[in-house]
Amino acid sequence: MSVDVSPRSRPRAVVLGCASEELRADERRFFAAADPAGFILFRRNCGSPDQVRRLVDALRDSVGRADAPVLIDQEGGRVARLRPPHWRTYPSAAQIAALPDLQAGEAARLGARLIADDLARLGITADCMPVLDLPVAGADLVIGDRAYGGDPDRVEHLARAVCDGLIEGGVLPILKHIPGHGRARVDSHYACPVVVTAHHELSRTDFAPFRGLAAMPWAMTAHIVYRTLDPAVPATFSRTMVGEVIRGEIGFGGVLISDDLSMRALGGAFSERVRRALNAGCDLVLHCNGDRGEMEEVVAAATPLTSEAAARLARGEAMRRRPGEFDRQEAERRFDALLGEVTR
Repeated sequence: MSVDVSPRSRPRAVVLGCASEELRADERRFFAAADPAGFILFRRNCGSPDQVRRLVDALRDSVGRADAPVLIDQEGGRVARLRPPHWRTYPSAAQIAALPDLQAGEAARLGARLIADDLARLGITADCMPVLDLPVAGADLVIGDRAYGGDPDRVEHLARAVCDGLIEGGVLPILKHIPGHGRARVDSHYACPVVVTAHHELSRTDFAPFRGLAAMPWAMTAHIVYRTLDPAVPATFSRTMVGEVIRGEIGFGGVLISDDLSMRALGGAFSERVRRALNAGCDLVLHCNGDRGEMEEVVAAATPLTSEAAARLARGEAMRRRPGEFDRQEAERRFDALLGEVTR
């Protein structure tokens, strides 16, 4: 593939995955020409710590930017790309939320700090967590135990603790799934959910945790139609949802990245998906599966980062701290003791 990208131009507004544990020569050439803003890792990319570090270095080297963001979904529970025997198992959000209030907040922060330690050792700089969605009765289980419950204030409190733990460990949190996925009655990986709840109720409940954490550096959109706000277009494609709700009512000012463009909630060719998401106001589009043909179509349609998106990325990066001293052994001891509260 030949992509005309000036060396002085901004990176393309895309985050891409690769196929396996090693970066192939043809992938390296493709990424060098495409110049994506960043990368995302999945289970297929994570074999051992040394291997992941080599892959992360190779991805950044392919675009010539040592600070290119590298993302991962490491929530704990069933959404974990790093798994034993090389990495510890972390509890789900629901298991954390089952603790008494004080212990839950400490466990949320400490667990996130441990995850950040795992990621920082690998060169990974952003984690697609916490999940701020509020599941309701009858909702699809795609969120389920990934959520901290249905009380907006408590979800905000625990999610803030997670953000604090990640940032303390040098990793940026990515809030999911703005403006709220908890009412979806189908899995957006396979179909497009439609939420019919009134705007005032959404604002009081689903939007509230995101509003409380609007100063965080990144957030990921929900591929959901909110019929009372935009009757036909999922939030990822909706100027109303991005401009008036996410940026306006919720007040989120950080980097806005789409959920995966490969999900079946979105229709149309990949080129159309890219254009609609960026035109709606997403700063970045996400393509995860490493399929070369799909990525070529995504890259061909993607524009360089806007000046606003570049500024948001820079502000987010400025929030990422250099980790201080961290007693991993003591942190794990305390974390495991807190988790014991679930069964007491």
